[in-house]
Amino acid sequence: MAEVTKVEEIQEIVRSQSKLVPVGGRTKPALSKNLPDEAETIDMSSLAGIVEYEPNEYTITAKAGTRLSELAQAVAQNGQYLPFDPMFVQDGATIGGTVAANTGGSGRFRYGGVRDFILGIYFVDGVGNLVRGGGKVVKNASGFDLPKFMVGSLGRYGILTEITLKVFPKPAEYRTLECSFSSLEDGLNGTFALANQPFEMDALDFRRNQRDGRETTMWIRLGGLPESLPGRLDRLTTWLNQNTAVQTIQEKTFEQTFWDGINQAEWAHAATNLVKVPVSPRKLQQLDRFESLAGAHYYAAGNGALVTTDDLDGLSEALAELNLNGLVLRGDTSEPILGNKGWIGLANRVKQALDPNEKFLSI
Repeated sequence: MAEVTKVEEIQEIVRSQSKLVPVGGRTKPALSKNLPDEAETIDMSSLAGIVEYEPNEYTITAKAGTRLSELAQAVAQNGQYLPFDPMFVQDGATIGGTVAANTGGSGRFRYGGVRDFILGIYFVDGVGNLVRGGGKVVKNASGFDLPKFMVGSLGRYGILTEITLKVFPKPAEYRTLECSFSSLEDGLNGTFALANQPFEMDALDFRRNQRDGRETTMWIRLGGLPESLPGRLDRLTTWLNQNTAVQTIQEKTFEQTFWDGINQAEWAHAATNLVKVPVSPRKLQQLDRFESLAGAHYYAAGNGALVTTDDLDGLSEALAELNLNGLVLRGDTSEPILGNKGWIGLANRVKQALDPNEKFLSI
């Protein structure tokens, strides 16, 4: 393994080695397991640090190995945050790995995912060139949008070295409502109904309480000013009482611990394999019927799923039948991408342009 502290070191390694894979905080270990013997692992964790932070412009630039916890602490001093709820922050996730694996969490519901917050990047391509895409300001629309294309790329096209993100003002206070439904179908119907209401919810997650049962719990997070939040809660609870479910307003002390636990996937810690699945609410019930699912948590109103299973092959077949794909984040597999791979043709054409000698492993 080669540990790097400078971009020039990465460029030299790229030019001298035949097969490469970068690693950072190793919070998604399935993406760097069972690599070919000839693969050179590049440890990016020391290529770290905040390059520039402009709180008045709501942008922050950091080297790829920078831990998200460091970014969160820096922007919090100015009452700002990363609204897409990046995953595995407490485990040491880095900004480079988060962009490469596209691991946004519950906050994606209102504010969008990682792709919606990335403004600019630097990366080393397959011939050792340092390439820039995007910029450091929010209003930048010139050229091909390489930054967004690199989100979820898994290091296929190049090694990210520097990333610029936009940040938002953080709500002064949060409250969470917990709703109970007799079935997942009822929970989904409640989700559809809520999606058409002007309640400005920050997050909407749900899951079945037990895999062998039907009861489903939904969590709705609201954020805002202390003086306006009670009124918003009253309007939401009144609507819920009239239309969907019985609800409990959780205590303020519940907030940070609960949502941090969701974005750490604490409910899945005992599982063998943890898989991220982009899904649509219309296909969610079909996914949930896969008999070998040990657990599943649905976020962003059913547009994202984290599932656990001991049968990755079976899950891959089920996802392919649903025209879905999945990414194994934790587990022991040589094939972390599951299900449909209809996108691979475009990916290969871009790879040929950026990595003509195929030095970066196509995970």
